[in-house]
Amino acid sequence: MANFSSNKYVEKQRHDRPRILVAPLDWGLGHATRCIPVIYELQKLNTEVWLAGERSQERLLKTEFPHLPFLPLRGYRVRYSRSSSGLWLALLRQMPKLWRAVQREKKWLADMVDRHQFDLVISDNRFGLSHHSIPCVFMTHQLTIRTSLGKWLDQQAQRMNYQFIRRFSECWVPDHKDDPALAGILSHPVVYPEIPVHYAGILSRLEKGNNEIEPGRLFISLSGPEPQRTIWEDMIVNEIVYYKGKATIVRGLPDTETLMPSTNEICFYNHLPSASFANEMNTAEWVICRSGYSTVMDLAKMQKKAVLVPTPGQPEQEYLAKHLSETGFAPFIPQKDFSVAKALETAGTFNYRPFDDRKNRLAELVNAIAGKIALPKPD
Repeated sequence: MANFSSNKYVEKQRHDRPRILVAPLDWGLGHATRCIPVIYELQKLNTEVWLAGERSQERLLKTEFPHLPFLPLRGYRVRYSRSSSGLWLALLRQMPKLWRAVQREKKWLADMVDRHQFDLVISDNRFGLSHHSIPCVFMTHQLTIRTSLGKWLDQQAQRMNYQFIRRFSECWVPDHKDDPALAGILSHPVVYPEIPVHYAGILSRLEKGNNEIEPGRLFISLSGPEPQRTIWEDMIVNEIVYYKGKATIVRGLPDTETLMPSTNEICFYNHLPSASFANEMNTAEWVICRSGYSTVMDLAKMQKKAVLVPTPGQPEQEYLAKHLSETGFAPFIPQKDFSVAKALETAGTFNYRPFDDRKNRLAELVNAIAGKIALPKPD
């Protein structure tokens, strides 16, 4: 069996199935989870799917797809600020590091295409994974950039974003093209990048079941980047011991071995595979979670009533929380004001309006891009 992790491994045989590389960004788990339905659609076409990433993304994808080859690819490893106002300032300080990461992964991809003869690349927000000789898809919901540092910086950030995006063959946006649009202005910019942009619909790894909902049962998902994930987790742990009902807390730490103690009423999990995650969410009356976009797509797919707690200082999540509250999707509470009691009080008085998810075009897009792949001819 070939060792796909070895730098010395070079593919010698021509392949007779389309060979496709899928690689998500390492900022939280959401980029990896929303790649899961894409991978399943690719497998339906009898393609040969390879994956790339590291750390939490690697653990999650290997859990979902243990038999697919996996290539180690270093992430951007961005460190977020502890303060609620320092995210974009922290990112600006790390720009040289991010630029080096993009250049490094571009060289990495050139090497991998030579070694493994990929026919297509699907990159979820990894700017360096474009290649001149094969189709490359860039997947993002964030075409409009919100920095919280003013309109001029928003425009400069979008301009830089588009400089990278237009190096790809096409862009897939996980949202609806027309109303209702889950991501609002983030996925519907005034000006689009100069490549074909296609709306894929909602991308979620979860399936809505017929489970009976248990009154008062909570499902809490602690996702997102550090250190804010841990800060919020500490708040949850201190709060949940006083809750009178049942609750499931998923910590979003697939590469962590240490377990938090559970009781008959309160259960902690570091991570759950898709089926178990969906089952726990299905049985809950209320969901408490971040307003990260992949989490929001899961809520839309599962038709769950939730309370959103945006990551402090993350303008995208703060915008989404406000936008979704105004459209009747879910209310939100700032983290500094959070308590379980306040979340349930807020949920109980909110007028929820379910999101209509009948416009999914993912299968159509996957079939179309697969039809553009030219397999290598036999020698």
